[in-house]
Amino acid sequence: MSNRTSDNSEKTFLSVNSPKIIDGKLDYHDCYPEEQLIYQHLLNLVGKESPNQILDRIRALFIEAANYPEPEILPILDKIILSKTANDNFKFFLNKCCHLLVSHWLINPLLHSAITDLASLFKSIPNNFTYATKINMRSREISRLRELVKLFVNSEQYLILQRFTHLVNNTVVVTKRTDEQPLIILIRRYPYLYQHCLTTANPTTEQKEALKHFQLKVQKKFEIDLSQYVTYKVRRINLLKNTSTTEANRILRPVNNPTLLTDSELYTTLKHFLGKVEHGNTYHELAQQFINYGGKTKNFGSFKEDLYKYLISSVDESYGKKQFNQKLYKYLQNISTQANEQKVNDVLLMKTCCDLLNFLVINHKSSPQHFIFLDLINNQGALPTIGLLLKIVLICHKVKPLLEKKLAILFNHYENSTTNSIGWLVETLEQLNIAFSINFGEIDLSFFKRFC
Repeated sequence: MSNRTSDNSEKTFLSVNSPKIIDGKLDYHDCYPEEQLIYQHLLNLVGKESPNQILDRIRALFIEAANYPEPEILPILDKIILSKTANDNFKFFLNKCCHLLVSHWLINPLLHSAITDLASLFKSIPNNFTYATKINMRSREISRLRELVKLFVNSEQYLILQRFTHLVNNTVVVTKRTDEQPLIILIRRYPYLYQHCLTTANPTTEQKEALKHFQLKVQKKFEIDLSQYVTYKVRRINLLKNTSTTEANRILRPVNNPTLLTDSELYTTLKHFLGKVEHGNTYHELAQQFINYGGKTKNFGSFKEDLYKYLISSVDESYGKKQFNQKLYKYLQNISTQANEQKVNDVLLMKTCCDLLNFLVINHKSSPQHFIFLDLINNQGALPTIGLLLKIVLICHKVKPLLEKKLAILFNHYENSTTNSIGWLVETLEQLNIAFSINFGEIDLSFFKRFC
């Protein structure tokens, strides 16, 4: 097998080992020959064979390393697993193999169970060598493969594959955020987290497109369900003005609340993000006013002064006066001080908004400290805190993916915690779902505005 560079980091490896799919074929630029052959082999099969047939092949190839229908594939795999860099790189190779299949199965709901079955395959690695005695005693290769598969099972790559099983699992029903269930089972509810919770570095084009397709589908369904539920509640309120509860129940078919918020919390959330929040303006109107005015400031230094005033108006006054406002002001003043006399441009705006999200939510993935974010929520509640973040995103839409990434880091950090122990985070994620739908989705709740 071709020698790899001495840098075996995930970033370096994936940057040279990430085939693109063009017209059903892999573009192998900068990939390694043995891996290329197996990628293309699996890609050719996944569109022709049933999931069960594919799963049997994965078991024979990567678990048993024997009895594979095309025996010429096994020597190719042997070169990969016996290479000097296999300890570091095999998990990325196997991850790519899995996601070629997952991307194909994800777009068809009838095939979703195959994703769960695929993840389960790697948990049942046999300890004996029954097959080896029948096939020229390939015990060395089989033993090595099983060592490498175990490394894969303990990697971040396999963790992401397991998250996919929760994404496609519709059998677990959570009706309230105080249920004693791990947070990870709620992943499907938050499509704005998908691109960051469910991909590793440098995914293939097909992976990104399949996940995007699924994300848009889930987002659209949520918006439809929310619109139908709000319509149902409004009609019910109007009916109850002139008729009995029994008659209202007879006329209207019940619609389920698609959120994990109570009706009272949902009403408050809708009112907050649809209605007037400051000086008779909605969040969108406030952002538009700031964009129109902020773009005319003399220089970047003056812009930061105006930005500070724009932001603190969403912070609880008593909480802000304690320490927060002072910290925010100091942080803003220290952003790109060398540019204070320059005119504001898109680059400065984007950097400033990115830095603000680092300050307000979370800075580093490796050390997910989120004291300020948690303190904001504990002291003034989730809604004004989300409003503060929304103000930033509304004046610079390009930083929305960064906010989503930071929320995904938080989600991953708490994914094994029970929802009843982190109710604050579930509430925040639920309300963000609504805020994003109202401000960036296609939902029309204009009829609700008269209640705001």
